[in-house]
Amino acid sequence: MVRIMEKQIFKPYVASKEKVPEFTVRSLILGVLLGIFFAVGNTYLGLKVGLTISASIPAAVLSMAILRSMFRNVSILENNIVQTTASVGEGLAAGIIFSVPALFMLGVGISNTKVFLLSFLGGILGILFMIPMRRYIIVKEHHVLPFPEGTACAAILKAGASAGKNAMMALWGILLGGFYKVCMNIFNLFTDVAAFVIQPFENTQFRIDASPALLGVGYIIGPRLCMVTMAGGAVGWWVLIPLIKMYGAGHVEIFPGTIPIEQMDAMDIWSNYIRYIGAGCVAIGGLYNLACIFPMILRTVHVGFKELFSGMKGAHLERTDRDISMGWLIIGSLGIMIMLWLIPGIGMNFFTVFLFAILGYFFVAVTSITVGLVGSSSNPASGMVITTLLVTGLIFSLLGWTERIYLVMAITMSAAVNVAICLASTTSQDLKTGYILGATPRWQQLAEMVGLVVPSLFIGTILVLLNKVYVFGSAALPAPQATLLSIVAKGVIERQLPTMLVVIGIILGIIVLLLGAKILPFAIGLYLPLEISTAMMVGGIARAIVHQAVHRNKVDESGILTASGMVAGDACMGVIVALLTVLGILDVNAKPIYGPGVSVFCFLVLTAIFIALCLRKKIAEQ
Repeated sequence: MVRIMEKQIFKPYVASKEKVPEFTVRSLILGVLLGIFFAVGNTYLGLKVGLTISASIPAAVLSMAILRSMFRNVSILENNIVQTTASVGEGLAAGIIFSVPALFMLGVGISNTKVFLLSFLGGILGILFMIPMRRYIIVKEHHVLPFPEGTACAAILKAGASAGKNAMMALWGILLGGFYKVCMNIFNLFTDVAAFVIQPFENTQFRIDASPALLGVGYIIGPRLCMVTMAGGAVGWWVLIPLIKMYGAGHVEIFPGTIPIEQMDAMDIWSNYIRYIGAGCVAIGGLYNLACIFPMILRTVHVGFKELFSGMKGAHLERTDRDISMGWLIIGSLGIMIMLWLIPGIGMNFFTVFLFAILGYFFVAVTSITVGLVGSSSNPASGMVITTLLVTGLIFSLLGWTERIYLVMAITMSAAVNVAICLASTTSQDLKTGYILGATPRWQQLAEMVGLVVPSLFIGTILVLLNKVYVFGSAALPAPQATLLSIVAKGVIERQLPTMLVVIGIILGIIVLLLGAKILPFAIGLYLPLEISTAMMVGGIARAIVHQAVHRNKVDESGILTASGMVAGDACMGVIVALLTVLGILDVNAKPIYGPGVSVFCFLVLTAIFIALCLRKKIAEQ
């Protein structure tokens, strides 16, 4: 038996010995239907603007509204299964749209069957790879890795299951976040990303994403992690970009850039150079964190093998600690890899499948820890898939595999890895929600698999239709991540890798490790756009202000609940914005009425109102 030691005693919302309805037919049906909705909306939105909207919190809110209007005695764990099943749609959309359109852009004929197989098999493998890491990432590191969306989702579900002030705090957060999102993205009163050029400093920029979700995420993860993440962003944008701009003058194009540096703005330099440095830093951070959790993984696998060969089926474990058995994990993983190798039309040889298993498991671990720090909305999946392609292309080049068939094979394998990464990210957030609520991990893992089937069948058709109507890579549907992937793929096969940039990132990561700082938050800040780090930093400062004024845990919990509500309000309205965009009612390219100064002012006003809400309970008590 595996005994989990935590820094503090944790008690779930539903006790492990309590039995309530959980994995029910009605919860699965509703979850699958919502999953299709989120998959369609996020597929278009991601291809249009390069990001997707987290589905867990909107699905939880919709689940409570729909199930309780139709049935009596709906349990909180049934609502959790709905959001678990539905969130797969968004995760799958992110996994596919960031990679598969690159094949379309290269003129590769790709069938619906191939997209289905990559979606379903890659997704199942991502869910399975997450199983042996759950006890460490979710349970043992419960007080270290906050998993913002997972924590927020649990707070929303608990508030919905209770009455009184807790529900009201969540409701105030939802209304505040939703109203702000409407003003920003539906009425277009001000821009979501405010950017200011710092001319005396080589025209680098200060940027902030004025969204309620990032404010709430920053509050949830706290000022310490926010500061480390901000430090990574500051090094990238206020140290490396000015240096590159200063010493990169001239009319020469420097790979992977396609124009001279003197013609680039700060965003161009970040996109062409800093992201590769960030990818190297993230890779070394991932290796370090994987090394840290490796002993726990070995112990988990050891217990799993004992269970497999002794005939035990986890009956000795408490309900809240029962995963899909190690036997099914091994059989399922091997079966999926054999199918990827042998099924005609997928185009992956044995070596590529073997490489997929190694890189997939590594990046599943990296991404699961990453989203535990900064949330799924800031999931660096695109960086992971680019790193996968870089590693694969380098190995192929060393083997002399430089023909077009190997280019397609490398992108296909990278697509499968990306799907596994995104599904593992979704699964980890959902398992965090379940851990807080007292759900059964095995039922959540099965719900993820059930929820994967229908969106996998639809997403290939959606891609083909969108490509016929808009054409991937065009101004109407730029597909930014897939476009970058196709460019990198060509460079890899032609042996023009930006190796030095990746190596610089690795060295920078080692330096951060030697200084004793948390490397992964720093690396994420370096890799992600600056606007994410700055917005989260504002949320971290808000948390510090509230903590300074309040010393009682109950009041602080109400602040976290309000922050969770803001994330929920932003996410729910984000899905509505995506739907209205798909229907052609909204134009994502519409210019805002007011400029970035108004955006920052409104964001600071939002922050002030949010802090006032967090402190309202203390004021009422005085």
